[in-house]
Parts: sequence; C-alpha cells; structure tokens
Amino acid sequence: MRWQVQEAKQRFSEVLRAAENGEPQIVTKHGEEVAVVIDIAEYRRLRGESVGLMDYLIADPVDDIDLDAEIGRSAEQPRDVDLAG
Repeated sequence: MRWQVQEAKQRFSEVLRAAENGEPQIVTKHGEEVAVVIDIAEYRRLRGESVGLMDYLIADPVDDIDLDAEIGRSAEQPRDVDLAG
C-alpha cells in the first residue's frame, strides 16, 4: 500500500496494523517513495539480528514456502556400512 505523508500521519494506526500483518507500507512525499513501514520482526530479519521464537512464529515464515512442491530424492542405493567393526 502507498500512502502520502499527510494521509499516513492521519491514519497511522491503520498503517501500523497493515505493517504488523506483513504488508509493507510505502510512504511517499511529493510523489517520491521516502520510507517504508514494516513489521519489527521483518526489520530485524533484514538486519541479520537474531529473532526470538515468538517473533519468528508471528512473522509466519512458512507462508513463503510452497508446501506442495515436489521434493527431489536421490535414486542411488544406500551404501553398506559395517557397524560391527
């Protein structure tokens, strides 16, 4: 979503709510993008900071994973391993 500065100021709670829901909010000034409001967990992830478990789970990292994707498996036979000796 894109917001002009004045509108973002007037509807800041809505901007924050959308950012918390994982929707980056772009703020423009005189038609140029000047800022983006993102969820704090995403900000920390982008900065390479460690994220606590709750923040990680709230950010829903599984949402980006295609759970129906085919998983390639090796057709090679397993090798024999001698565990006795």
